[in-house]
Amino acid sequence: LQKLIHLLRATDDPLIQEQALITLSNSAAFSVNQDIIRNLDGLSVIGGMLSDSIPKVKEKALNALNNLSMNIKNQEEIQVYITQVCRNVESAPLNSDLQLAALRLLTNMSVTSDYHHKMINSIPCFLHLLSEGTERTQIQVLKVLVNLSANPAMTKHLLRAQV
Repeated sequence: LQKLIHLLRATDDPLIQEQALITLSNSAAFSVNQDIIRNLDGLSVIGGMLSDSIPKVKEKALNALNNLSMNIKNQEEIQVYITQVCRNVESAPLNSDLQLAALRLLTNMSVTSDYHHKMINSIPCFLHLLSEGTERTQIQVLKVLVNLSANPAMTKHLLRAQV
C-alpha cells in the first residue's frame, strides 16, 4: 500500500495512476487496509487526484475514496473534498461514470448528517439530475436525497431549492 501511494505521488502517467487507484480501491474493501491507507496519508494523495484533468483518473480516485469512506475516521478526512466532489457531479457529463462515482461517494458521505451542510448548494443540481438523468443516475441521486431528507435541518433547503 505504501508503494502504491508513493507511486501515485511520483508519476504523471494516467494509466499508471488509474491502475494504482484501482488497486488501492480494491484494497480498501478490507477494513484493516482503510486504516493503513489513512495512516500513510493516502487519503490526501487520492483526494489530490480529484483535481486531475483526466476524467478516468478522477473517476478511479472517487471510487477509491468511496470504498475508504466506510470508515468514520476516514470520513473525517474525506469530508474536505465534498465541495469538490459536488462540483464534479455538476460539471461531469450527464450519466457519465465520473458523475456516478461522485454520486456514490456523496451517498456514503451523507449517511450521517455530519456533512449535509456541505451539499446544500448542490441540491438544485441533484433535482435536475433526478429529472434529466438515466435510471442509474436517478437511483444514485435519490439515495443522496433520501439521506439529506432524513435530516430535519435540510428540510427548508430541499423544499426551497430552485430547479
